[in-house]
Amino acid sequence: MTPSTILLLIIVYFGTLFYISHRVSKKDSGNEAFFTANKNSKWYLVAFGMIGTALSGVTFISVPGEVGAPSGEQFKYFQFVLGNALGFIVITKLLLPLYYRMNLTSIYGYIEQRMGLYSYKTAASIFLISRTVSSAFRLYLVVIVLQRFVFDFYHIPFAFTVLISLLLIFSYTYRGGLKTIIITDTLQTFFLVTSVFLTIYFICDRMDLSAIGAFEEVKNSNYSKVFFFDDFFGSKFHFVKQILGGMFVTIAMTGLDQDLMQKNLSCKNIGEAQKNMFTFTGIFVVINIFFLSVGALLYIYANKNGIAIPTDLITGKPRTDLLFPEIALNHLAVVPAIVFLLGIIAATFATTDSALTALTTSFCVDFLGMDKSENSRKNTVRTRHLVHISFSVLIFFVIIIFNTINDSSVVGMIFKVASYTYGPLLGLYAFGLFQKNRHVNDKLVPLMCLAAPFLTYLINENSKLLFSGYVFDNELIVLNGLITYVGLFVTSTKSHEEIRF
Repeated sequence: MTPSTILLLIIVYFGTLFYISHRVSKKDSGNEAFFTANKNSKWYLVAFGMIGTALSGVTFISVPGEVGAPSGEQFKYFQFVLGNALGFIVITKLLLPLYYRMNLTSIYGYIEQRMGLYSYKTAASIFLISRTVSSAFRLYLVVIVLQRFVFDFYHIPFAFTVLISLLLIFSYTYRGGLKTIIITDTLQTFFLVTSVFLTIYFICDRMDLSAIGAFEEVKNSNYSKVFFFDDFFGSKFHFVKQILGGMFVTIAMTGLDQDLMQKNLSCKNIGEAQKNMFTFTGIFVVINIFFLSVGALLYIYANKNGIAIPTDLITGKPRTDLLFPEIALNHLAVVPAIVFLLGIIAATFATTDSALTALTTSFCVDFLGMDKSENSRKNTVRTRHLVHISFSVLIFFVIIIFNTINDSSVVGMIFKVASYTYGPLLGLYAFGLFQKNRHVNDKLVPLMCLAAPFLTYLINENSKLLFSGYVFDNELIVLNGLITYVGLFVTSTKSHEEIRF
């Protein structure tokens, strides 16, 4: 598939998104539509669209790539996914009712009312930093693919490719915000899910395998081990670590994250929001099984056809997250290549456009107070546009910095960073929900939330020495949250009345 064909496909794809954005935001581009979609979103559109937002290009490329990684991960990631499902259930039953009961636009409004101004600003700041970094990582992955297979052909610098990508996202989100994204993400999720099933079909067709034959091929391969119960202390793959990590990373990165919660809060009522989350959870688990199956089939196909794992052009090290695009774009026919491109573009841009909207919403509501009636001036829409631009620029620079230092799979990097950045949010909300008879020292909360990741890092670096050879993986976020929780408890005071919300 030629770079010119790929470029034409991208132009047509984004032309469609621009048209949808124009139609949706034509009649209403105000702050209420941008922040909450006027609280009129259909639960089934939110549930389906959230698939694309939650999965991203990381799942689309890095998860299949890690199936055959030299570290022997195989289907280890599915343990993490099961933990994710438990986390989604906690969010549905515990956090969503709280947010709806308080009628929040930004979920960090809970922290303001429960703990105070300093705590509120700290929680919102943690989200802004965490989501900016994680969104940049996700967009970075698809930009690598576009750069390698399209823009290098035209001698366009990496930085310019990043800039083009962000300009495209900005152009169809800055007016309608969440109201636009509910519709565009539904379309993009359709492309994502369709591309997964079609990719499996095309690879099986090239290897003359039926559906049953493909299942047997994967089951009998060296890539299909799901559960790891050996070496609890020394192995990062152990079932308990993956379940705990998956559960608490989900609670923090979804339930305490303005991005995905903003979509849930756009539903008419709590009943529809919970219906959306349960539906989304079921689809999420099933679709990840197919992503892992794609990974196994890719490695089987590569081994049979002598296809090597592509190497990083800068470091020269193998990049497992480039195997999928290498096979799809250079070793299959034109139609599979188009299907792959639609899938990865849909997955990544569905995540980034949603994150950019959530970042803008959080800053406008949590720091500029645009949800308050006294701040509902005419120029707030213009200010919102400036904030939207500012976060686009910030993500641009984070991607450029990450490109110079990255030396590992993006999926691993995202969850590693999340363990440090989202951990304090976990501690804040846990304290607020479970210590209802204690008041925090509001002015000390920022210090607690800065100290916790630092202490977590020190413990992680010395865990083998401190805990008889224990090695942390994604469950590190639990330690981070626990340290924050303990710090808040020690510096808090007892209240005579239980605090209720």
